[in-house]
Amino acid sequence: MKRPTLKEVFELEPDGRSLVVKGWVRTKREAKAAVFLEINDGSRLANLQCVFEVPQAGSALAAALAKAGTGASVAIEGSLVASPASGQKVEVKAVGLEVIGEAPSESYPLQKKAHSLEFLREIAHLRPRTNTFGAVARVRNRMAYAIHQFFQERGFQYVHTPLITASDAEGAGAMFQVTTLDLERLAKSGQGVDYGKDFFGKPAFLTVSGQLNVETYCQALGRVYTFGPTFRAENSNTTRHLSEFWMIEPEVAFNELPDNMDLAEEFIKYLLKTALADCAEDLEFFDQRIQKGLVESLGSVLDKPFAHMTYTDAIAELAKSPEKFEFEPRWGSDLQSEHEKYLTEKVVGGPLIVTDYPKEFKSFYMKMNDDGKTVRAMDVLVPRFGEIIGGSEREERLDNLLRRIEELGLDTSTYSWYLDLRRFGTTPHSGFGLGFERLLLYVTGMANIRDVIPFPRAPKLADF
Repeated sequence: MKRPTLKEVFELEPDGRSLVVKGWVRTKREAKAAVFLEINDGSRLANLQCVFEVPQAGSALAAALAKAGTGASVAIEGSLVASPASGQKVEVKAVGLEVIGEAPSESYPLQKKAHSLEFLREIAHLRPRTNTFGAVARVRNRMAYAIHQFFQERGFQYVHTPLITASDAEGAGAMFQVTTLDLERLAKSGQGVDYGKDFFGKPAFLTVSGQLNVETYCQALGRVYTFGPTFRAENSNTTRHLSEFWMIEPEVAFNELPDNMDLAEEFIKYLLKTALADCAEDLEFFDQRIQKGLVESLGSVLDKPFAHMTYTDAIAELAKSPEKFEFEPRWGSDLQSEHEKYLTEKVVGGPLIVTDYPKEFKSFYMKMNDDGKTVRAMDVLVPRFGEIIGGSEREERLDNLLRRIEELGLDTSTYSWYLDLRRFGTTPHSGFGLGFERLLLYVTGMANIRDVIPFPRAPKLADF
């Protein structure tokens, strides 16, 4: 018979059926007449209580119970009965116990007490066993699946873009180099680098975005998306930056900026609706333990259309605000997190899409507006968090794109294939990027991005 997960056990009727459950001990409590083990197998947040009659001293069961401390993996045999305890429908009236793997209390770092998130980052290989990180993992899993569901249901094709590239999609230069050259030997020799001898015959890097590559398939298949790891070599030790993270990047041929805005709004609402429906138990935990009001905040996003505002109007709203900002809002400077939160929470009272940003701090591929000063960019801002999506209509006019590449001092030859997309059958097209870990910060209420990815990579941090 298939062994049920604990999630499946909780859905069964307490009819006295015999079963075997397996998991890890979360707590052990001894009373005069009974021993209580609470176990969890990761399939849901709640533990399953297993109740043993106090065994005879010296019996095999007594020996097994002595070894079944917090963290031990166990198999428990018994019958499923109604639980007299409040808050749980069923429990196991246990008669047999096998300790599969011990976790000695003197050395096991996760005991029944509160541990700081900072401490848990130091034991990232064990932290999924805690309530918090088990819940994060389950929400992450469901959101990843929902992303594919959303696009597949709407006729998008999933494209696998390369992790190794020779071009910088953002034009910012913060890239990790990939090489097979013996750098230590080169440094000792004092010789220059001959990339002709490198594996790819030229400088190569880990990708900062799959966008440029996915645009090639957009111009053939129409609706496409990529969802995979990306890398930034920025020396940013903040709660919202990682050196390795996952990005979702859809691209749609013939879509202009208003179409892109509609797609982004539909996408966010779909993901939040899924999280609220399918991750209710875990979100309630986050609401109680991590971010009060989280569930209500997420639900409120579904209630009304996103507001729209140009960057110029946003700066005007900030300028007339009585609020004292750390960074003075002025035209030509990017919006800061404090500005984004003010606009969403105080000005429009909900999500906001800001468009038409100055070209100076936006990427080369964004379509120029007729004013020659702004581009058809968009950022989706949400209350409590700020920017969650960034995107744009792409510059499909060859002359304009060439001019912009040259203005920024980029190497035109590196982008020759990208320019071909404008030479042969060009179309208006648009897309956006959603950092998966930033979505998870927003959905879970967690404060540090290093706590929503299994093994965080950041400056001086490449453990596990």
